[in-house]
Amino acid sequence: MSTPQSGPLSGTPSAPHAATAAGSGSPASPLAPVPPASPLPDDDMEHVRRFIAERDMFARHLGIEITEAARGYARAVMPLDAHHRNGVGMAHGGAIFAVADLAFAVACNTRGRVSVNLNTSISFLAPGKCGPLTAEAREISAARRVATYEIRITDGEGTLIAICQATAYSKNQPVPGLASAGTPRSAD
Repeated sequence: MSTPQSGPLSGTPSAPHAATAAGSGSPASPLAPVPPASPLPDDDMEHVRRFIAERDMFARHLGIEITEAARGYARAVMPLDAHHRNGVGMAHGGAIFAVADLAFAVACNTRGRVSVNLNTSISFLAPGKCGPLTAEAREISAARRVATYEIRITDGEGTLIAICQATAYSKNQPVPGLASAGTPRSAD
């Protein structure tokens, strides 16, 4: 396993970028994150995690679990069974993309608004030989409607097997059922 680092490319969550121009007090970039009207409480993070986990039937079919969600961050884990492998026995590229996409979906929806994928680019770096596969998505830049995320995928030995960059578009509607949006939650 590699030595832990901090920041957007590391294996540990980092706070969204909030840099300011030197001495100006204004954002250093027009892409600085725009927070929701009020920060989402921790139970809303859990609601977003459960909301997506319960409704994404493809992810459930693949056995993907969302193990962590925080503002602008999510971790998803998928077993690497026979049906997740390609013809030469390595992790199938589609399976790798699927676990990355689910982590991204949760991370971008933790901003409290329904967010959808505009574009994703993936680079496969090494064969996934053993499971489980773990995808960690982190917000690296955000504006009011568009945000960019980096997703790193590792295998069961901690080898970085793929890296993605994904762009999300936030719609002007809250994630259904968020208590902080004034919408009553279902009794689940």
